[in-house]
Amino acid sequence: MIVEHLSLADFRNYATAELALHPGPNVLVGRNGQGKTNLAEAIVFLATLGSHRVSSDAPMVRDGKDFAVIRARLSVGERKVLAEVQINRQGSNKARINGSASKTSELPRYAHVVLFAPEDLQIVRGDPSARRRFADQLLIQRTPRMSAVLADYDRVLKQRTALLKSARARGIRGEGLNTLEVWDDKLVLLGTEIIDARLRLAADLRTPLVSAYAAIAGEHHHPEMDWALSVRGGDPEEGEDAAFDPNNRSLSLAKGAEMFRAALQAKRSKELERGLTLVGPHRDDLVLRVRELPVKGYASHGESWSVALALRLASAELLREESPAGDPVLILDDVFAELDADRRKRLAALTVGYEQVVVTAAVEEDIPDELHRHVVRIHAGTISDERKGDDGDE
Repeated sequence: MIVEHLSLADFRNYATAELALHPGPNVLVGRNGQGKTNLAEAIVFLATLGSHRVSSDAPMVRDGKDFAVIRARLSVGERKVLAEVQINRQGSNKARINGSASKTSELPRYAHVVLFAPEDLQIVRGDPSARRRFADQLLIQRTPRMSAVLADYDRVLKQRTALLKSARARGIRGEGLNTLEVWDDKLVLLGTEIIDARLRLAADLRTPLVSAYAAIAGEHHHPEMDWALSVRGGDPEEGEDAAFDPNNRSLSLAKGAEMFRAALQAKRSKELERGLTLVGPHRDDLVLRVRELPVKGYASHGESWSVALALRLASAELLREESPAGDPVLILDDVFAELDADRRKRLAALTVGYEQVVVTAAVEEDIPDELHRHVVRIHAGTISDERKGDDGDE
C-alpha cells in the first residue's frame, strides 16, 4: 500500500494541510512541536481507528472546532482508493470511501500502517493497557470487523460496570441482582471472541518476533509472549497470575466461554463490593519475556527497545504476509533519536525495503543514509517539499 497524498482539515495544529508522499522512504524534518507527529498520527488513524498518543478522539480536533477531517489518496494494489474520516469531538465518527458514505470500520480494509514511535517503550515497560492497545490495534488491521466487536464489548462493559456501581450504592449483595446475568451473557459472548483473536495473534507473532529481535539486537535472547488471562483466575491487571503457561496457550471458544462464566461467578461478590467488572479481556495482560525473564522490571533499556521494535517489525511482517494489497506503510516517528548507532543502522536496513516508509525527525543527521531521500520540512504547521523543483516530483 502507498499513501500518495494526505489532506487534513482542523486536525491538531493544522487548519489545513496537504502532503504528497512518494514510494520508498519519505523524511519529514522539523523541530519538536511543529506538527510532524500529527501527520503520522493522521495516517495511523485511518488504519487503526485510534491514536498512539491519546485514548480518545477529541484531542485530535483543533481547538474551537467540532470536527476534524483526514483524507488520503491510497494506492492499494492495482486500485486507487480515496479514504476519508470525519473525527467528531462529540458523537460517532463518519467515513467515506471513494466519495460514498461508509462505516468507519471499513477504513482498515484499505489502510495498513505500522507505526514505530518513542511511546512504544510503554508497550513493554508500561501498564497492561498499553499492551492491550498494541494488540487490539493490530487485530483491527488484521481483521477489520474486530473494531466493531471491541466497541460493542466496551459498551457492554460500561453498562455492566454501571450496574455494579449502582448495586453497591444501594447495598445489593449476592443473588439480589438478577439483571446482571443479561450483561454477563453479552460480556462472555463478545469477550470470548476477543480473547480467541488475541491468542491467535500472539501465536502468529511468536516466530517473526524472534527473528526481528535477533536482527535488531544482534543477539538471541529468546523473546517470548503469552497472554495472562483473567478468566483463568487471578487479576493480571493488578499483577496477579502473570506467569507463562506454555502448555496451555490455546483456548477453544467453548472452553473460553465456560471459563469466563465460572470466573464471573467466582468473583461476583468481589465485583459487587468494588463496583467493578474484574473478569474479561479488559483485565488481561500480554506478558513479554527475554532470557526467560519478564521484560518489565528485568530487561535493560537496550533490550526493552529491541523488544518494542521487534514487536512492530513482527507486526509489519505479519501484515505483509497476509495482505493482498502489498506492504503496510511503515512510519518511524522520531525513533532514531532514541537509538544507538548500531540499532539505527539495523533498523534502517530492515525497513528500507518496504514499499513506503515515512520517517520523522527533529535532527536530520539522525536519519541513516539509506532512508534519507524525499525530504519534506515542517515549520509551525507549514509543509514545504524542498525537492519539488529539483526533480519534478509533486
